[in-house]
Amino acid sequence: MTTDSITAVEADPRDRVHAVRHRYAHRGDRATVQDWAYTVYLAVILGAVYVAPVVYLVRTTEALVSLPTAEAATPAACLVAAAVVGGAQLTGRFWGPLVLKPFLLHVFMSTDLSPTDYLGTIARRRLAYAGLGTLLLLCTATFLATDLYDRPGSALLPQGLAVAAGIAAVAPAAWLWGQVRTVRENALLASAVAAAAVVVALLGRSTLLGGGGPWLLTGALAVAAALLGRSALRSVRTVDLSRLARESARAAEAQTFAWTGTLHHALDLYRPQPRGLTTALTRPDGRLRGHLAQGAVRALRTRGRALAAAVFLPVGGALVTVGVAAPDARAATLSWTVGAVAVYLGSGWVGEGWRGLRDELTLAPLLGEWWGGVLARTLAWPVVAVAAPVGLAGAVTVLTLLPLRGIDPAEAALLTAGTVVLALGARLLREMKSNLPVELLLPIITPLGDLSALRVFVWQFDGLVVVLAGVLTMNAMPTAPAAALLATAATTCCTWAALRRTGWPLRPLTSRLRKA
Repeated sequence: MTTDSITAVEADPRDRVHAVRHRYAHRGDRATVQDWAYTVYLAVILGAVYVAPVVYLVRTTEALVSLPTAEAATPAACLVAAAVVGGAQLTGRFWGPLVLKPFLLHVFMSTDLSPTDYLGTIARRRLAYAGLGTLLLLCTATFLATDLYDRPGSALLPQGLAVAAGIAAVAPAAWLWGQVRTVRENALLASAVAAAAVVVALLGRSTLLGGGGPWLLTGALAVAAALLGRSALRSVRTVDLSRLARESARAAEAQTFAWTGTLHHALDLYRPQPRGLTTALTRPDGRLRGHLAQGAVRALRTRGRALAAAVFLPVGGALVTVGVAAPDARAATLSWTVGAVAVYLGSGWVGEGWRGLRDELTLAPLLGEWWGGVLARTLAWPVVAVAAPVGLAGAVTVLTLLPLRGIDPAEAALLTAGTVVLALGARLLREMKSNLPVELLLPIITPLGDLSALRVFVWQFDGLVVVLAGVLTMNAMPTAPAAALLATAATTCCTWAALRRTGWPLRPLTSRLRKA
C-alpha cells in the first residue's frame, strides 16, 4: 500500500474500514487452498452419507406437516416466526454479529474511527449474510417437512415464500438486537413477539381475512424488521467496547476448542457462573444438606439454566406422550423425536450433578473420597428433577387425550419412561466426555475416502445421536415392552461407556461407586 493510497482511504471511514479488513484478510495465517478443499470434501461426504438418504426418504414419503389451506398454514407460520426470532435473540446474547477477531477488534479500537464506522459496516454485511442463510434454511425445511411445494399452482405457495422472506428479514435484526440491548429489553421484545404471534394466528384461523392470514403475517414481519433493524443499528454506537472485547476473546477461544475437536469445552465457556445461595448448601449446625436439597440449591444458583430446564422438561414430556399416544404415525414420530431432544437438553440444564460426577471420578485425589455414595450423591437430583416434571406433564397430557386410540395408557407410560431413561443415559454419556481420543484421528480408508472426520463428528454429538437413533428404533419396535427393553439396554450401554470414559479400570471403578 503506497502513501497515496493511504491518503486516499483516509478521506472516507468506510474505505478505511475496508482497507483494514482487506489487510487483515491477507495475513499469512489465512486458510489455504488445501484447507478449503478439505472442507468441501468433508461437506460432500457428509451430504452423500447422511443428508442425501434422509432427503430421499422424506421426499418419497408423505409430508410430516400438511398445509392444505391458509387457515391451517398461518398458525404454523406464526409458531416458526416466533421461534426463529426468539432463537436469534438468544444467539445474539452469546455470539452476536458484532463479535470480531480479538486482534482485529483491537486494531479498530486503537484508531480514531468511531464504533459506528467499523461495527456498523461489519454488522450490515453480516446481517445480510444471515438473512440469506435464514431464507435458504426456511425454504429447505419447508420443502422437506411440508407439502407446500407439492402444489406449484396453489395460491398458498407465493404466500409461503413471502412469509419465509419476512422471517429472513426480521431474524437478523433480532440477532443484532439480542446483542446490543439489555436483558430486560430482550425479554420485552420476546413477550411482544409471542403476543403478536398469538393474535395473528387467531386472526389467520378465522374467516375474517378470507385466507389472507399469511399476508397479514408477512406485513407484520416487514414492519417489525424495519423497526427492529433501525433501532438495533442505532444502538451500535452505545455498545460497551470492553464487554465486546471480552465476548470476542471468549468466542475466539471457543472457536479454537471447536476446531481442535473439543466442542464440549467450547460450550463450557458459555456456561453461566453460579451466583448467590452460597450458604444454603449447609444446615445451621454446619452439616451438608441432603442430596436432593444440594442439587436444588446448585440448580437455583444458575437461574437461567434452571428456567430453561423448567420449560424444556415439561414441554418435552408432553410432546413425548403425544408422540407415543397419537394415532397419526407421521406427526407422532415427529412429536416423539422433538420431545426426546427437549428432555435431553433440559436434563443437562437442570443442575451441575453431571459435572460433579465427572470431576469426582476424574479428580479423585483432589476432591477426596472420605464420604461415598458417588452415584446417589451426584445423580439423585438430576434424575428426580427430570423424571418429576416429565412424568407430571405426561400424566396431564394422557388425561387430556383420554380416551386414547390404538394404545393403552400403561403402554404410553412405559414408552415415555423408556424415553426418559434413554435421554438420561445419553446425557450421562455426553457429560463424562473429556478430551478427544487420539484413536478417532486415525484414518479410515473406504471407497468414499477417509471417513475419520465422520467419527469425530459423531463423537462430538454422541448424546444427541443416541437419543435420535434410540427413539427411531423404539418407534420401529412392534410392542411397547420391546421398545422399553431396547431403551433400557441402550441406557446400560451408555452408562458403561460413560463410566469407562473416566479412565478407571473395572474393579477400582466398581469399588468406588459402591462406597458409602
